[in-house]
Amino acid sequence: VGRRPVLLFSVIFILIFGLTVALSVNVTMFSTLRFFEGFCLAGIVLSLYALRIELCPPGHRFMITMVASFIEMSGQFLMPGLAALCRDWQVLQAVIICPFLLMLLYWVIFPESLRWLMATQQFEASKELILQFTHKNRMNTESDIKGVVPELEKEITRRPKKVCIVKVVGTRNLWKNIVVLCVNSLTGYGIHHCFAKSMMGHEAKMAITHNFYADYYTMAGIALASCLAMCPVVGFLGRRGGLLLFMILTALASLLQLGLLNCNLASFSLFMNTLTGMSDSVKDKFSTAFSIVGMFSSHAVGSLSVFFCAEITPTVIRGGGLGLVLASAGFGRLTAPIMELHNQKGYFLHHVIFACCTLICIICILLLPESKNQNLPENIPDGEHYTRQPLLPHKKGEQPLLLTNSELKDYSGLHDSAAVSDGISENTTANGMKSM
Repeated sequence: VGRRPVLLFSVIFILIFGLTVALSVNVTMFSTLRFFEGFCLAGIVLSLYALRIELCPPGHRFMITMVASFIEMSGQFLMPGLAALCRDWQVLQAVIICPFLLMLLYWVIFPESLRWLMATQQFEASKELILQFTHKNRMNTESDIKGVVPELEKEITRRPKKVCIVKVVGTRNLWKNIVVLCVNSLTGYGIHHCFAKSMMGHEAKMAITHNFYADYYTMAGIALASCLAMCPVVGFLGRRGGLLLFMILTALASLLQLGLLNCNLASFSLFMNTLTGMSDSVKDKFSTAFSIVGMFSSHAVGSLSVFFCAEITPTVIRGGGLGLVLASAGFGRLTAPIMELHNQKGYFLHHVIFACCTLICIICILLLPESKNQNLPENIPDGEHYTRQPLLPHKKGEQPLLLTNSELKDYSGLHDSAAVSDGISENTTANGMKSM
């Protein structure tokens, strides 16, 4: 139904459910209302993410997304202060819901995504929106958009063509890209809690003050540092290179923390003997360091997977693709309460499973295309042609492994044959003119 109606629907109902939560009289009522509040919050996150991506030019998409992430981080840093000021949880619930009243103004401020309207062939609505833009910007319709409105008027009779995410099943490359990013987001958000649990456990052993606020700000600070690091890394290495780097860091931190430092290999016997002589406190410090690195890199993996999906998924199904990746991230977060069951007996097994997933993801990331400074795909054929490029550019004179269409024609000799046929036709024409 579009980005704008989903946003308005979600904002209205999160206000209703959020304010009703403050009036809960028992645990059942509280849990049920909180579930629907989170349901509406997911709609807000999804619709705003899609709108941001579709409104920005290619060179500014990542920058605007990171600005939104920093604003989200600022909200996380303010939450404990609000909790300390409000004292009562019912007052706190009302305070954190009231700012959503300002989001009702989005219906007036933000129009529907013109990119989505054009991609789904809603040309009548597109024409009205373009005319609104020209009127607000005081543009001359005849000179500035000459030819656009008449073309839209010709196509107005065509019926809108909306596409369901199920259509991805019939594609060759698009479904593969979405599945890879779903597994990446699940692994990134799932293993993040493994690192956090390990770090908090070692802090307790090291007799550091085990305080809720200290733990909360530690995790929020690591997430902020991860966002800051993503800016230069993604700007220099691109989306795929940055995701690969952070996934490798996550895998290394995970494997080292699982005890690979204590493996008994003959070639490293002297080194291992030194390690076995370490005190438990030193080993705990190493494990805590690996946990911090793992939390740092896994947060970047999860965030980049969502952003990557938003860029390579076509406009007609961008909401569905983003929904799948965000749902996978949510499923990864669901592993956190599972670890709390049965006195954390399954914690080590969870960590081993996610560590294996990181190794699989490293290989799968190489199958993804690079979307840096690329136009957004509009329909499924556009997304299907978003194919993989080499991770490193090939040198001059070196034959690339993956050929483009033009290079493939050159390699197969089609251009040469075409040139020969053109030369033959020109000679024939010239001989005919001479005979005449």
